[in-house]
Amino acid sequence: MVKLKLRQLLIVGICLFREILTTEAASAHIHTHHSNKDAASHERTEDGAFSPRDVEHYADGDHHQEFDHEAILGSVKQAEEFDKLPPETAKERLGILLTKMDLNNDQYIERNELKAWILRSFSMLSTEESEDRLDDADANEDGRVSWDEILQDTYGSDPEDLAEDDKLIQDDKATFNAADLDGDGYLDADEFKAYTHPEETARMFPLLLQQALDDKDTDKDGFISFQEFLGDRARGEDKEWLLVEKDKFDHDYDKNGDGRLDSEEILAWLVPSNEDIATQESDHLFAASDDDHDDRLSFEEILDHHDVFVGSEATDYGEHLHNIENFKDEL
Repeated sequence: MVKLKLRQLLIVGICLFREILTTEAASAHIHTHHSNKDAASHERTEDGAFSPRDVEHYADGDHHQEFDHEAILGSVKQAEEFDKLPPETAKERLGILLTKMDLNNDQYIERNELKAWILRSFSMLSTEESEDRLDDADANEDGRVSWDEILQDTYGSDPEDLAEDDKLIQDDKATFNAADLDGDGYLDADEFKAYTHPEETARMFPLLLQQALDDKDTDKDGFISFQEFLGDRARGEDKEWLLVEKDKFDHDYDKNGDGRLDSEEILAWLVPSNEDIATQESDHLFAASDDDHDDRLSFEEILDHHDVFVGSEATDYGEHLHNIENFKDEL
């Protein structure tokens, strides 16, 4: 009787444990969906620059594989779908992608091929983000958005909220006007992508430059000095913070060392380089999977490390089940 009760308790425990594992597996990969407000502000950092696409690749001392998976799949939605696939199915689908990635059909992925694929994925991710946002803002579902639709979707109609966000709204309206290439007062899908991702749209760069100068160039000389770069952010900050900012200004932004940022340097500070990010991501994926160190990835190497490139059901699920079986044997 006691053994029967123990066995019943064990079965209940195993069922609960399986449920926990399933929940953990489903939440193991969390892909970021940006809110409307985030999309409206184009995810600016504290100093005014646009956040690089890989800003959450390494965060709080942790490596987040979601970025790697999205860099290969070019879609948050597909990355989420892969997270739910059994490993063998994920490998099979990844194998199909490799044939498209392999531009010279030699069954190897060279660095230039991987980088080109990652850049393609970045563009696809931006398109997906923009399309999702357009669907949210397009109140009358005519496939395009007016400024009023964006205003309502992003900021609402509360007068206090509108007054509080006045400067942000003005900049947003200027971005809308610059994105509206044909000047008809509406943004179609391509124009809306320029609006939501001006940092990835070359024709929007003059506006970004002008907005930065309007915000920071207090003496109106067409340059941004270190003091102007700091602006109001320096209030209440300690010496250590100032030294860090000065080091960034001198070594990261002021390329010619003349103590101020010219137009080219301002844009380099504002606009993250997807080329650089793609190179870094390619290096990261090579380091994780180039087992024979021949500076190219065979299909076999990539599939052996499929979890690096795409998600699938939690790979430690089977280990946990194995531990359960051992636990049952011990009883």
